Amino acid sequence: MRGARFAPAQERVPVPPEPDVAVLERTWRQPRGIVGWLASVDHKAIGRRYIVTALGFFLLGGIEAFLMRLQLARPENTLINPDLYNQLFTMHGTTMMFLFAVPVMEGLGIYFVPLMVGTRNVPFPKLNALGYWLYLFGGLFLYGGFARNAGPDAGWFSYVPLAGPQYSSGHRIDIWAQMITFTEFSALIGAVQILVTVFKLRAPGMSLQRIPLFVWAETATSAMVVFAMPAVMLASSLLILDRTTGTHFFNPAEGGDALLWQHLFWFFGHPEVYLIFIPALGMVSVILSTAVQRPIFGYLAMVLSLVTTAFMGFGLWVHHMFATGLPQLGESFFTAASMIIALPTGVQIFCWIATLWGSRPRWEPPLLFVLGFFAVFLIGGLTGVMLASVPLDLQVHDTFFVVAHLHYVLIGGAVFPLFGALHHWFPKMTGRMPGRTLGYWTFALLFTGFNLTFFPLHNLGLRGMPRRTYTYPAGLGWDRLNLLATCGAVLMAAAVVLLLVNAARSLRRGEPAAANPWGAETLEWSTSSPPPAYGFASIPVVASRSPLWDESPLGRVVGLEDDCPEVLVTHPIDAEPSHHEELPRASIWPLVVALAVTVGFIGSIFSPLWIVIGAAVAIPGAVAWYWPTHPEPRQLEEAAR
Repeated sequence: MRGARFAPAQERVPVPPEPDVAVLERTWRQPRGIVGWLASVDHKAIGRRYIVTALGFFLLGGIEAFLMRLQLARPENTLINPDLYNQLFTMHGTTMMFLFAVPVMEGLGIYFVPLMVGTRNVPFPKLNALGYWLYLFGGLFLYGGFARNAGPDAGWFSYVPLAGPQYSSGHRIDIWAQMITFTEFSALIGAVQILVTVFKLRAPGMSLQRIPLFVWAETATSAMVVFAMPAVMLASSLLILDRTTGTHFFNPAEGGDALLWQHLFWFFGHPEVYLIFIPALGMVSVILSTAVQRPIFGYLAMVLSLVTTAFMGFGLWVHHMFATGLPQLGESFFTAASMIIALPTGVQIFCWIATLWGSRPRWEPPLLFVLGFFAVFLIGGLTGVMLASVPLDLQVHDTFFVVAHLHYVLIGGAVFPLFGALHHWFPKMTGRMPGRTLGYWTFALLFTGFNLTFFPLHNLGLRGMPRRTYTYPAGLGWDRLNLLATCGAVLMAAAVVLLLVNAARSLRRGEPAAANPWGAETLEWSTSSPPPAYGFASIPVVASRSPLWDESPLGRVVGLEDDCPEVLVTHPIDAEPSHHEELPRASIWPLVVALAVTVGFIGSIFSPLWIVIGAAVAIPGAVAWYWPTHPEPRQLEEAAR
């Protein structure tokens, strides 16, 4: 990057003339062709790739879940053998938690946060591209092993000693553990992008009290990622060392501790639930305010609830370990924390109800998914409070009751808002309106199928059916409930198919979308649909929390050069303009570095020396990454003389 230049204060006028759009298009457009596509560093392109790739993994995870439900549809079924079933439930959980839920939420943040705060790109575009490639290669690595019958088979949490070298030979668990390294590096990179964007690249006037609620949700999530992800990266690295180099971090016979794995994993694992859930809360606020055409009631309470939920999410991990024989006094503290964390979400639900109260909402598909979220997540929250009680938890531990609770929280708390957000933002990302009728049918099938699938699992758990069960004998009272759940899975699969059909049909023949077809309040709708490569022709000046609902037009900031990709850097608190910063252009080197890192990571499960080899291979790409491609200002002055 070239050195930053301060923007003269006199250049910041309320409504300056528009810049040369043709020059902006030429400056910010990405190179054409396959190499140009691979070299893109535009946050919108990277965000789309995260979203599409995550939805692809969502389909794979859904197929795995559907196969498991077919296996459990009747007793003594032999459709799937036990080894494949172990791989399926491990791949399903791993895919949904590591390859779908967190990446899709970060992908939406990478796409929309810069647009919502009024900037043209994320602060580290090359690093952003590297994060996506690491995520993609990690997922492909996992599924490459699965295709060769080397998929992990110890559960998505890979408890030791089952996942240790004594009970899991071969490289199945090694593949799982190294995939963790890929995806968590990617998540950390995405979190850094969002945090710096929010605190340093906001449009002038967008003080902390004017940040959109979705941006606050992504900010809280990104802060959680920074603190939670290192724990699971450390745990997976220690597991790899135990398996490949003969260390004994988790081997009690040699002075290790098997419970250390659970503490490290769940210190990440329970906050991960909120990494998925908190962005969904931001989506609900966005959809709801647009549907009723009024700001969300209790803005400050909503922000504080998001931050409180993120903070408290780190104090609950032991409620996953109530059956391990921990001291009862310690368990009581985590019981209290597990119940108290329901309060911030309750505050948000009351604020949403107050927003809806007395309004005349537009009954578009996004709003229906939000209302479905209210119903489904409420059930999941109630069963979560039940499981916070140690005596009840011990009775239903590792039964289908826990499976039902988990899916009511995660699908109800994340997938319903996500599907609503995809309908809501589809016009902005594609320039086409989604089909309303297919949207209604998608919601109806998903809501019906979901409850038909997972509500009977509560009863199955109370009747004693263990989770991760390959098959079961007849006559235990589990037959009809399992068949009912499988029928519900068919409806859910039909809903996902309809969603894909709606997307494909709308892309080809959908009604062209206006810049702001829903009449929304936030800045991303002030650009064309889809947004141009440069995002904003001029950086807007924000005067309220709902800039597009103000009667006065948006102010504009001038002073940025049109012939180089610059962003305006502002102060963290009140978003006062500070200086301009030039961003790097499209580059193939993030892909090259990601490939070199992939070589090192994959090879390391066979020999630790491959880490050194991968680092050596990455050096040329890293040097080229930082090689100056533009003359420095002093060189330009000398050339002018």
